[in-house]
Formats: sequence, structure tokens, C-alpha cells
Amino acid sequence: MNATLRALEGGLIVSIQPDAGSALNTPEIVAALARCAAANGAAGVRIEGLERLRAVRAAVAVPIVGIVKRAYPGFAPYITTTLEEVAAVAEAGATIVAFDATSRPRAGGASVAALVRAAQAARCLAMADCATRADALAAAEAGADIVATTLAGYTAETSGRALPDLVLLSELAAVHEFAICEGGIASPEDVRAAFVAGARAVVVGNALTNIDARIRAFARAAQRTQPTT
Repeated sequence: MNATLRALEGGLIVSIQPDAGSALNTPEIVAALARCAAANGAAGVRIEGLERLRAVRAAVAVPIVGIVKRAYPGFAPYITTTLEEVAAVAEAGATIVAFDATSRPRAGGASVAALVRAAQAARCLAMADCATRADALAAAEAGADIVATTLAGYTAETSGRALPDLVLLSELAAVHEFAICEGGIASPEDVRAAFVAGARAVVVGNALTNIDARIRAFARAAQRTQPTT
């Protein structure tokens, strides 16, 4: 098994992707959160954006799953969808390049196989973000190093699906030797259930690092009353 996969196997990958308008959304703060994750046992981190990737690469030694998110008019996929984006993510310091591996058309027309080849040519592992078993099968046939449940619930075909999608995870684990559970993991119990279902590693994002959403939830629960006179 590849050394990076050995480093991730059985471990937690912390996804650190602050909201665009968040005060936490700076390369320096994202790098600090990555250091915090690594110091507390995370086996890897998932980071979006080239500046943030560069900052995190300089801050931690653990494997980095790198992505860019960019919307293209007329196309649904937005996670690392072009060959140019794969190359940029690799250059910015990613160990693993994750990309949309659904069957939907991508801007630029790159196939899953082409995205896999581009990541591997840049000396990175290729991680296929999937929504269905068919996505994972195609990615496995294309030589992807990792398949993940990342896009379950985010396509028309899977909209409304309960997350984490442990059924899909089991299907992915049956067709690829390194399946990752990503999406909807909200508790340590979910992490344990994902490993039972066949995950080789688990990604947790919002439950750990979406501090803005957590503060908003607590603030909404607070009962503000006007002082009496």
C-alpha cells in the first residue's frame, strides 16, 4: 500500500473549509486550524483553495487532500473539475487531489480517467468524490487511488439521501480497496459506524470546524428580552 494511504488508514481527516464570509477564512487561520487538527490526532486534512493549501502545507506534515471549488455556468460539478485545477492544486502542496467523479459533464470536458492521470502525473494520489456506486466503479477502472462518498446527496439522483450514506459506503468498499466516508458525519458514533461499514478513513468537516454555524445555532437558542423599566 502507498505510504500516504498507510498514514490515513484507520484515521480521521479533518475538513477545514470556513464559509466565504467567515472571519476564519484566511490562509493563516486555516493553517492554525490544520495544526490544531494534526496536534490532536487527525491523520490528514482536507483544504479548499490554493492560498489556503500553500499555508497549510507549510504548517503541517500530515497528508493534505486538496481541492478547489469553482462554479462554471451551465455545469453542475464544481469540485476540481478541470485539468488546470488539478495541476494547480498539486502545485499548491496537496498530497491528494480530490475531484468530482460523477458522470455529469464537466467544464472543459475532462473525463474521470483524465483527471486521475493528471493528479498522478503531478505525483499526487487521485481521490474520486462519488455520489453512486457507478461513479466509484468508473473511478476504480480509471485507476483512482481513493473513492469517497463525498457527493452523496448533492446530485439530482441522490438528493434527499440520509447522511452519512453508509449503504453507499459499503458499496464503495466492495469495489475499491480504499473507500473513504465523507458527508454527514456528526458524532464519534458516526465515525465508528463508518469504519464498521467498510471505511478505510473518515472525513469530518462541519461537525468540527464550521464554528460560524455552531455559534449561530447557540445564538438562536439564546432568549433575548428587553430590559424592563
